[in-house]
Amino acid sequence: MTTTSKFSTRVLIAFGCVYLFWGSTFLAIRVGVQVVPPFVLASVRFLIAGPLMLVLCAMRGLKLRQSWRDLGMLALIGILMLGFGNMGLVWCEQYLPSGLASLLIASIPIFVALFEAVLPGGEGLRAKGWWGIAVGFLGLLILVSPGLREGGLSNQMMGSAVAVFSAFVWTIGSVLSRRTKLAVSAFVAAAWQMTFAGVFNSLLVLATGGSFRVHWTMQAVWSVAWLVTFGSLVGYSAYIYLLDNVAVAKVSTYAYVNPIVAVGLGALLLHERLVGIEYAGMAAILVAVYLVTSSKLRVAKVTAAEECEAIG
Repeated sequence: MTTTSKFSTRVLIAFGCVYLFWGSTFLAIRVGVQVVPPFVLASVRFLIAGPLMLVLCAMRGLKLRQSWRDLGMLALIGILMLGFGNMGLVWCEQYLPSGLASLLIASIPIFVALFEAVLPGGEGLRAKGWWGIAVGFLGLLILVSPGLREGGLSNQMMGSAVAVFSAFVWTIGSVLSRRTKLAVSAFVAAAWQMTFAGVFNSLLVLATGGSFRVHWTMQAVWSVAWLVTFGSLVGYSAYIYLLDNVAVAKVSTYAYVNPIVAVGLGALLLHERLVGIEYAGMAAILVAVYLVTSSKLRVAKVTAAEECEAIG
């Protein structure tokens, strides 16, 4: 096998990992939250994944020690994205199908584009990008409309509201990350952010009167193991490899492939079904993400990594 063909094979495998494994995390969360309290699931996952990634970074010779300022900023970003953001996703999947949750979370690139378009010194959007934002918000409205029609604080309405709020908080962390200059590699930054988020989530469990005394069934263990191994470690490593070797515009396709994978896996393995109008919302969200990401093809690799590192 030639060097070129080996490289092409590695790229294809990496794309497969990002598409499949990151898309499958929504299913793994849905399976896990059925038997483990959401705050506990979000805590244990990052308490394991963070230190493991720190060990892997050390084995690769990457510098783990950072200044107190940088550690403080990594902690803040990790708490926003993986504390409030990811924990909100886990919580909402108590009440939402994994596919629907993935579509609501897919609005993150839309929120990021809007923030950067209006903040001082941000990246401007072409007309196509603004059309994408408009279509994206229309898609969100369509996706939450079944819950709105039920009236009151229905489970689906609460779950949808928390999912959108999680995407919004995640966006704040993403924008803060890309606007903060840190002399740290993407792998080390992700490792510290996961570690800090795991500690924060654990403190939140204890502060709300929760307990880690959970009956760890095989379903719970497999959920955590999948999220740690394939979501946080394998998936993110494949993503960084792609950023180093493939055009960012191609790598960013994960943003509209992952929801399709999540919806498909939810239907295949959990027999989830979207109602008719939610398919229209799905189409609108995917079109919106495409319009927004394709209107910002010159985003730097570091920016892309900071914006998306918490998804897995």
